[in-house]
Amino acid sequence: MASSEDPNASSPAEQPPKHYGITKPIFLSGPTEYDLQRNVELEKFLIDSGLYENKDEAAKREEVLGRIDQIVKGWVKQLTSRRGYTDQMVEDANAVIFTFGSYRLGVHGPGADIDTLCVGPSYVNREEDFFIILHDILDELEEVTELQPVPDAHVPVMKFKFQGISIDLLYASISLLVVPDDLDISHGSVLYDVDEQTVRSLNGCRVADQILKLVPNVEHFRTTLRCLKFWAKRRGVYSNVTGFLGGVNWAILVARICQLYPNAIPSMLVSRFFRVYTQWRWPNPVILCSIEENELGFPTWDPRKNPRDRLHHMPIITPAYPCMNSSYNVSVSTLRVMAEQFDHGNRICQEIELNKAQWSALFEPYLFFEAYKNYLQVDIVAADVDDLLTWKGWVESRFRQLTLKIERDTKGMLQCHPYPKEYVDVTKPCPHCAFFMGLQRKEGLRGKEGQQFDIRGTVDEFREGINMYVFWKPGMDIYVSHVRRKQLPPFVFPDGCKRPRLLRHVSQQDERTYEDSAGCSSGSVERHTRRKIDHKTEDMRPAKLEKQTSVSSQLMESVAPESITGGAPDTSFSNGIRLECLATGDAEKKSDHRLYVGQLESEKEVLDT
Repeated sequence: MASSEDPNASSPAEQPPKHYGITKPIFLSGPTEYDLQRNVELEKFLIDSGLYENKDEAAKREEVLGRIDQIVKGWVKQLTSRRGYTDQMVEDANAVIFTFGSYRLGVHGPGADIDTLCVGPSYVNREEDFFIILHDILDELEEVTELQPVPDAHVPVMKFKFQGISIDLLYASISLLVVPDDLDISHGSVLYDVDEQTVRSLNGCRVADQILKLVPNVEHFRTTLRCLKFWAKRRGVYSNVTGFLGGVNWAILVARICQLYPNAIPSMLVSRFFRVYTQWRWPNPVILCSIEENELGFPTWDPRKNPRDRLHHMPIITPAYPCMNSSYNVSVSTLRVMAEQFDHGNRICQEIELNKAQWSALFEPYLFFEAYKNYLQVDIVAADVDDLLTWKGWVESRFRQLTLKIERDTKGMLQCHPYPKEYVDVTKPCPHCAFFMGLQRKEGLRGKEGQQFDIRGTVDEFREGINMYVFWKPGMDIYVSHVRRKQLPPFVFPDGCKRPRLLRHVSQQDERTYEDSAGCSSGSVERHTRRKIDHKTEDMRPAKLEKQTSVSSQLMESVAPESITGGAPDTSFSNGIRLECLATGDAEKKSDHRLYVGQLESEKEVLDT
């Protein structure tokens, strides 16, 4: 063996670098002294921001996972015994708990939920055994609170807190009678003879493992991802269910930057992230590896074969078979918002590189309630806290449909910005929460100053879909109203009151928010929508209607008209809203700043500097 002093021995630097990704890297150089200094500052900022959990919190998570593992093993043994299997089968019966998401990637922080997957044998099903029997077992445990089954989700999930730690639990039944404790979930054999919902449940773990294998430096990837997730939450673009991006989406985006800049450290990777995605030509997909075909025949993302795949606006493809678009929820409106935020992040990073700003500037929260003149307020109410939890989960899972329907019915002329944060008015006597959506007329339109957007029918259609909830109970209701910025309820502001006009104006300039070029106002008194009762079925549900009437007065009081309509109390809660656009110059002046997003013909056109 040649010694390190052997002049004929090739040094590690002379070895051809390992190739990551489907294209060659953009830039191979490592960090400068200045990059190293900025990296130290960035990591200190992340620590000071409380993004890392301590040892006690980590130990508690391990303890909780161990307890859940015991519970599901006992659950499977109980089912095996009930179904008359032999004593040996009951003894061998098993279920295994895996983690995925931020916990498996190693980027979770204090208070983060744990994404978990239970893998069970072929004779234990999801519909009855998981969502009914296991649900009832968990419901009886003192350690379990806020138990919320979501069986109709794209990936069915049971949400709950175990000893105060949030858990998202999925279930996958694989084609084995006995599940071994050392099951290799990354092996393709786990996908034999299972349905597509099971594939989606299994792929969370498989994708996380594959991502970690496809990045050149796992620690650099983790620090960068932790940073970008924090940024996305501060800027209001972290939410898959609302139409933005969730954890796996951000992980794949960051992993691709790590592949393109394999020798970069986190401070470099963060700035390159914004530089690349500010110029990315969507819907060109972000792909970490070749899309694998397999004899199992599950559909994979392929716009050449699948017409529906051509409709995706921001394809971010998972690296494990079957490769799917993880960002199918993104709409035209949410892509626009993310493009603006990428551009904002890129400008801040340029200022940081020029020593004109600190890292803290990148993470300034987005001032959503100062960015628009018009909003939709969606109030969700229920008779008690437990009902609100399940009802809210259902409404939130359908909230993006409102965005899509408004885009469809206004032909994209009315742009939406759903905000992925829940607000609660603690002064209301009835359990309540609210979500908001910013509205503006599409920029760049000429000669449309008087155009009206009547979305009453759109809102009615949205509510009809919401009201199809099969677990509906008396007291569950939803109200949609149009509010102007001046009429926003106090509970959306941190200190309970709006800031003075001068401060708000300065904040808008600092944030470079984008006002609509024509402004919007209400064409009539803003009004609530209320549940419609089909007269054809009215006589079939007398008991339900009687119970609903008994709580109506409480609900009407809990959603006070004056705080929502901003005008005279309107106790009728009529079915619609009308938005009209006024000419430029009315009310507050719009910002003259315009967003420009560059285009890339290919990844190599990104600047290397």
